Amino acid sequence: MSEKTIIPGPDTARAYREALACFGTGVTVVTTMTERGPLAMTANSFASVSLDPPLVLWCPARASLRHDAFVAADRYAIHVMAEEQQDIAMHFARTGDDFHGIDWTLANDLPILSGCLARFECRRTAVHPGGDHSIVVGQVQSATFHTGKGLMFKHGAYGGFFPLD
Repeated sequence: MSEKTIIPGPDTARAYREALACFGTGVTVVTTMTERGPLAMTANSFASVSLDPPLVLWCPARASLRHDAFVAADRYAIHVMAEEQQDIAMHFARTGDDFHGIDWTLANDLPILSGCLARFECRRTAVHPGGDHSIVVGQVQSATFHTGKGLMFKHGAYGGFFPLD
């Protein structure tokens, strides 16, 4: 195994992405309701910020056609995807307004995906610039969860993670 050291910049962008890909993350799908209907986006940039008050963050790419709608959304739901929901995560990575064939309901005026490991219904409290992404901070209004295998993303591939039961 050979170790690489780089200085992040335009000439090393690919190597920098390879370094970041060494960190496996959970996969989420964020949903909101717009004037045109439900909207979704797959994101692996999700983190807990604070327990008191209950705050979480996620980071949509500014280049995404869905960015502005999500940054403007007052309320949204973050769904932590189960391992068997890889197809849904991949679907919403490509398109955000096609809910055909997806098991979902409208609850509390939010599109809610079925079968997720956890769901955080949030009210946006802040948006911060974050380079080529925006950092969206939300206060969690309610959280729903159960045990199961989580969907992970690492080195450009999806996979599972077994719980410790």
